Amino acid sequence: MSVTVRVPAKVNVQLGVGPARPDGFHDLANVFLAVGLYDEITVTPADALRVTCDGPGADQVPLDRTNLAARAALALAERYGREPDVHIHIDKDIPVAGGMAGGSADGAGALLACDALWGTGASRDELLAICAELGSDVPFSLVGGAALGTGRGEKLTGLAVGATFHWVFAMAGRGLSTPAVFREFDRLAEGADVPDPVASQDLLDALAAGDAGALAVAVSNDLQPAALSLHPELADTLAAGRAAGALAALVSGSGPTTAFLAGDADEAAVIAGVLRASGTCASVRVAEAPAAGATVV
Repeated sequence: MSVTVRVPAKVNVQLGVGPARPDGFHDLANVFLAVGLYDEITVTPADALRVTCDGPGADQVPLDRTNLAARAALALAERYGREPDVHIHIDKDIPVAGGMAGGSADGAGALLACDALWGTGASRDELLAICAELGSDVPFSLVGGAALGTGRGEKLTGLAVGATFHWVFAMAGRGLSTPAVFREFDRLAEGADVPDPVASQDLLDALAAGDAGALAVAVSNDLQPAALSLHPELADTLAAGRAAGALAALVSGSGPTTAFLAGDADEAAVIAGVLRASGTCASVRVAEAPAAGATVV
């Protein structure tokens, strides 16, 4: 017997970052939108916990107990007093180290899959609590759709979305470490008065109305200057997407994936074609949002 869970990537349409806290984290106003690029996590009973991975970038995925999927199985097993004896297989399609929460998605997917396989009967709140222990983006990977994340991003409030939004994602040739991007944010902000982050009402209204034009004006990412400082070539990718007609262009999360909002599916196809021919990125994907969260398939 095995259980497979499909879990989506995310784009941050707003990533507001506050000053560093004493614990090293930052308070965030993080507006998540789940997008239709998916990893599939399959768990099967085994003699011991092990992780395997296939797909683009699989060689960059850790297969030991530092993998969030393995950590999710360990956390659920410990809570319910059982051995975490499963084979976790990750079928990778979300970009690795791309700022689209692929690792977090794998954690949420493995948690839901193990819960189903073991029949633990954990409540949604219990699963979300484990997700929050695993990482700031993991709860949203479980929930999907659209949500405002506060605290370090793990405290979620669901958001209304009035229409399907069309996105193009350009993957860079090398990854960026999220901790490194936050350290660069702190370095760039040294001596400045960093305000507490607040969700943009204009952005929330644009999501609720399904208005791509209004959303394009309101998107923002406080980590973008830090990502560009560490990976200056991303500026060329952003410029290529804007020149191709993107309504908005921004770094996705901590990067280095760049995200481009299109007016419709046809415009998304045109932008994707221009980006592929631009020589400024390694690969390009088109996806719609919002997408459902972690789902047993």
